[in-house]
Amino acid sequence: MARVVAVTGGARGIGFAIAARLARAGDRVAVGDLDAERAELAAEDLGPGAVGLGLDVTDRASYTAFLDAIDERLGPVDVLVANAGVMWVGPFADEPDDVARRQVDVNLHGVALGLKLAVPRMLARRTGHVVAIASAASKVTPPGEAMYAASKHAVLGYCSAVREELRGTPVQVTVVMPGVVETALAAGTSSGRATRPLRPEDVAKAVEGVLAKPRFEVHVPPLIGALTRLRALLPRGAADVLHRSFVPDQLAQGDPAARRAYEQSALGSGD
Repeated sequence: MARVVAVTGGARGIGFAIAARLARAGDRVAVGDLDAERAELAAEDLGPGAVGLGLDVTDRASYTAFLDAIDERLGPVDVLVANAGVMWVGPFADEPDDVARRQVDVNLHGVALGLKLAVPRMLARRTGHVVAIASAASKVTPPGEAMYAASKHAVLGYCSAVREELRGTPVQVTVVMPGVVETALAAGTSSGRATRPLRPEDVAKAVEGVLAKPRFEVHVPPLIGALTRLRALLPRGAADVLHRSFVPDQLAQGDPAARRAYEQSALGSGD
């Protein structure tokens, strides 16, 4: 039976790959994006049964209107993929305050607002699944991504607490934590020595898999999860050595010039 799936930040990158994969599987997909025109074009690419809608995940009225429009045009949301996110890279002391706040607003509050608004509707219908697209930075701490990592750590903590509140209900919560994915958000960043850069389709495949077989934490690739679990068992000195062997140092290995266009567009930074 076709599900109704809402994907935030779905007009490009990981979000579009998820929307496209689920649409091909027969789901009815709503693409939500701050760029409403691009969301509509993305929905056209997905074909019949898809809709594109403007969405500001940091604004309650916008998010409510998004869910209401999906109800009207496709039916009640069965799956919410909370994918919208932004990232700034650089020394922590150089990060503009407004950029830091923007990351927390989109990456954390945007996910939290989605759960606050979508989950009660799911509980009323006694079915639903929320998938938060977080990051390997939910578990590790890449130099140069201090606030981004903090926001993604917070997403994991928030979803973990909500999952406990929902224990015994039919609503599932999942956090997907990919490594570096080849998207505009990751422009000019390094994936480190342990893993190759991922394609958006790798994350989309993981989302499709967890919808079929629900579980709470999903690492993409699984090696990252194995390394973080091993690190937790080691003494601090050995854990630090392991951490530095597989977590990229974006200050040393990244390319700030390659990030300038993305950060100016997404965050108003980078001049």
